[in-house]
Amino acid sequence: MSESRHLKVEAQLQRVLAELVSREVKDPRVGNVTISAVSVAPDLKTARVFFVPFGTSHSAEEVREGLTHAAGFLRGAAARRLALRYAPRLHFVFDESFDRADRLANLIASASEPGSRSQ
Repeated sequence: MSESRHLKVEAQLQRVLAELVSREVKDPRVGNVTISAVSVAPDLKTARVFFVPFGTSHSAEEVREGLTHAAGFLRGAAARRLALRYAPRLHFVFDESFDRADRLANLIASASEPGSRSQ
């Protein structure tokens, strides 16, 4: 498969999964979730779906369990909407990049405050 088609499938799968999770998944553990990225294997058999929960009282692990519970439904619905012959198996991964970026921003902000430099 060409690189452009592969990227297109990832982008479309991300869009469809985000829509399905927000509108169709009724599991209370899931709540509000952002699908931040999708990484599909070159053979299209598996996809890692990166998510970030927000505004929920559930931990990231509980949200992942809820998404994993709904994975079969999401896989079938996404395959139908995208007209894929074979739908990739979905593996949900908590996206820590936002937390890391926030920590780095806080470190930079604290280092640039007046009087914070060691002399």
